[in-house]
Amino acid sequence: MNGKLIVFEGCEGGGKTTQIQQTDQWLRDQLGSSVPAILTTKEPGGTALGRSLRNILLDSRLEEPIAPTAELLLFACDRAQHVETFLKPHLKQGAIILCDRFTDSTIAYQGFGRGLDKNLIKQLNQIATVGLESDLTLWFDIEIEKGLARTQSRGKMDRMEKADLAFHQRVNQGFCELADQAGDRIIRIDANLSLQQVSLQIQTILTQYLLKWGFTL
Repeated sequence: MNGKLIVFEGCEGGGKTTQIQQTDQWLRDQLGSSVPAILTTKEPGGTALGRSLRNILLDSRLEEPIAPTAELLLFACDRAQHVETFLKPHLKQGAIILCDRFTDSTIAYQGFGRGLDKNLIKQLNQIATVGLESDLTLWFDIEIEKGLARTQSRGKMDRMEKADLAFHQRVNQGFCELADQAGDRIIRIDANLSLQQVSLQIQTILTQYLLKWGFTL
């Protein structure tokens, strides 16, 4: 059986990172040794090259602003390396991979948020991924102000988190439109709820998909 790529997407402060960690453990409890590996990764930053690019992309103290097109190309560079050296090899071996952000984030953030050409972004995504798509994307839908308040409460905010409210509202609109267009590939998670309630939503959805994919729970 080929591996599965499960992506966690959404605006800032939705709790993706916490839920990926909990989902990783839940999958291990459910599947045990029946899969070759259960892995977590992220974009940007899922490879050695990606970690360097992440430092650049999220650093709020850069001497000069990153131009939107340069930002887009840096994300594409990170993704190309990630797909080629991490995602594709492990998926070929049958791993289940939980990935914090993938192609939909680029459309939402750089397309809707920055206002770049969405067709160009789709072409770059196609080049970087060589056609690889998520098997399932969990979209953490949270009220923008609530999500930003969560990021502010953590203290230090990165360059993306510091963008103005209008930017984050456009990003959210992007995720809404992508979810409408994606059918059952993108599933909405109500991230406004408690940690336990969000986890339960994820586990319920994943149980359905794992059974559909042929896994034994």
